[in-house]
Amino acid sequence: MSETYVLDASAVLCLLQEEKGAERVAGALPAAVIGAVNYSEVVGKLVELGINDAAADGLIGALQLKVIPFDRVQARLAGALRATTRKFGLSLGDRACLALAAAEGATALTCERLWTKFEAPCKVETVR
Repeated sequence: MSETYVLDASAVLCLLQEEKGAERVAGALPAAVIGAVNYSEVVGKLVELGINDAAADGLIGALQLKVIPFDRVQARLAGALRATTRKFGLSLGDRACLALAAAEGATALTCERLWTKFEAPCKVETVR
């Protein structure tokens, strides 16, 4: 069975903006999904950069990522992670990505090196 990846918003933005680490994210796409919370973060960042939401949706859609809804199991785990990750400054989006990866038995793919500084509930791979 091949490895599954849950993409953090930072990884998707890295790919879309062709930053360092983009090749690694591109290589993971066939086995990757994104959570709805992180999808929202990507749209929000692209809108901040001057791209309208429909165009942002098109850019993300071109990656052919399955968008996974944020459910009760993920919400509970993301909430529980607050206690151990707060001092590292993780956002709800960060914790939602980790929760989805844990729920799916997947690897969280991120640009956030800080995620390697604490015991995550899933495997974490940083792309840069």
